[in-house]
Amino acid sequence: MKRPHWPSRMPVDPYILLLFGTVGLAALLPARGTGADLASGASTGAIALLFFLYGARLSTREALDGLRHWRLHGTILACTFVVFPLLGLAARGFVPAGILSDPLYQGLLFLTLVPSTVQSSIAFTSLARGNVPAAICAGSFSSLAGIVATPLLAAALLGGGGDGDGGPGSGGFSADSVTKIVLQLLVPFAAGQVLRRWVGEFVLRHRKALGLVDRGSILLVVYTAFGQGTVEGVWQRVSPARLGGLLAVEAVLLAVMLLLTWYGAKALRFGRADRIAIQFAGSKKSLAAGLPMASVLFGAQASMAVLPLMLFHQMQLMVCAVIAGRRSRDAGDLPGAVAPAAAGEVTVPAPAGSSRTGAGTGTRSG
Repeated sequence: MKRPHWPSRMPVDPYILLLFGTVGLAALLPARGTGADLASGASTGAIALLFFLYGARLSTREALDGLRHWRLHGTILACTFVVFPLLGLAARGFVPAGILSDPLYQGLLFLTLVPSTVQSSIAFTSLARGNVPAAICAGSFSSLAGIVATPLLAAALLGGGGDGDGGPGSGGFSADSVTKIVLQLLVPFAAGQVLRRWVGEFVLRHRKALGLVDRGSILLVVYTAFGQGTVEGVWQRVSPARLGGLLAVEAVLLAVMLLLTWYGAKALRFGRADRIAIQFAGSKKSLAAGLPMASVLFGAQASMAVLPLMLFHQMQLMVCAVIAGRRSRDAGDLPGAVAPAAAGEVTVPAPAGSSRTGAGTGTRSG
């Protein structure tokens, strides 16, 4: 029997530490009054800039070229936008059991609606010696689909799901919410796609500097959301026991998706390389896409919507690092196997929101 081998260091993303540090700052020193208005306005502008850059980076031609592998990409999209939400709806049973509060459940359900990751899916697929081009196209498809699918699914499943006590779903979705989605998400993204012909090279050439803009913008969104939650007393309704329950439920959710994507792909007669791409692209959720979406969709109640996503993101990085390492060692016995990717390619974060191809992780899963 083979002894399990663990990575020399787990991929604790430093950016995640910054995110939780920002949450702590918002809890201790939230913006109030005029400061809160300024922070909210800056957050709105940052979200529009983020989605403009997403549109400018994303190669629509590469995504459309991948349509030749429609069966594989359809499977990944089904995992991301069908299976995940169904499991999220099933998790509703943990609320009457007292494991989750309704606001935390709404946040958990929201995380099941966001698109898949790009960078980490590519990195883990590469490390495990899977179908990297498929992982690249899957990330592009998911990002494109998520711009429309996530708000629509959120409107359908969370529109009236709140309990009126400050949960993400309280208040429902109105015409004003739809207008915000269009103006803050769809319009900037479409503008980035239209202008990509002229600004695409500039964006790629300065991707490191713009990556810092991405990360700073997301930190601002997190500070604004959690600061509003602090002012409204949201944290007084979240006990350590409920946070522990949330972590346990998310661990089960991740385990179920990892098993379904691996053995389901086998049942669908995909080859080993395709199964690896399906597992890593179909079991993840994007932090970089989910955070600004939550801010637009839930406004002042966004803090409870993004907390489950932040915890799930770090959990998926740590668990998938172990699995990718195991798949890489298993592939060493296959004919024509090549040397595995360096461990550093899985632990060094790339700029948030980057969609460039190649190995390396980032907060997009972002």
